[in-house]
Amino acid sequence: MAKPLVALLTGAGISTDSGIPDYRGPNGLWREDPEAEKLVTYEYYMGDREIRSRSWRMRVKTHALKAEPNGAHRAVAELERSGVPVRVITQNVDGLHQLAGTPARKVLELHGSARSFVCTGCAARGAMQDALARVEAGEADPPCRECGGILKPATVMFGERLDPMVLGEALAISKACQVFIAVGSSLQVQPAAGLAGVAADHGARLVIVNAEPTPYDEQAEEVVREPIGTALPKLLRQLGGAHP
Repeated sequence: MAKPLVALLTGAGISTDSGIPDYRGPNGLWREDPEAEKLVTYEYYMGDREIRSRSWRMRVKTHALKAEPNGAHRAVAELERSGVPVRVITQNVDGLHQLAGTPARKVLELHGSARSFVCTGCAARGAMQDALARVEAGEADPPCRECGGILKPATVMFGERLDPMVLGEALAISKACQVFIAVGSSLQVQPAAGLAGVAADHGARLVIVNAEPTPYDEQAEEVVREPIGTALPKLLRQLGGAHP
């Protein structure tokens, strides 16, 4: 018997145990400092050098690139290694699924990656660590070394559209999977949130693992409120064990 395709939609909640704060939870970054949202809003970022400088300082201060995968990320990688077909659709930009061992080709980064930067002028790319080193060396708003243009993280900021090819692949996976697990996502940001509904509408078993209620709880076959660090590994072990 063929093993079911398991799709996971992962949000900020899966990475909080790695020391990366979420944004919309009870203690989320936007609730603590609403002004911080401007630092990742394209219009503000591109139009205000001070906003860009604050954004770069924030990235140096948070040390997000030093974060390590936690037990939930490793549980996803272990499920994939067990032979169960797994696809990860992540709203996160931290790259922790790949660091935990899930093959990069099986991870769709809906909102891009904070581990790289891109020039808004000539589209040159590079490692974020290199850009942060320039900031730490005294460049408040490091320009592109190729064309002098404005650099930004290779992430989808507020006000930018998702890559249509990536979103199209995410939709295809959501329609094709037999199990769809939404983990650590408020399921409030469209179009990513709507993938849970797409999966349920196409017959997938929908499981939601999140501390707070989501708009899709009523469509879910199972809703888990336990901490993700313990709940997800347990859930994925059951899935892997059901198909030895």
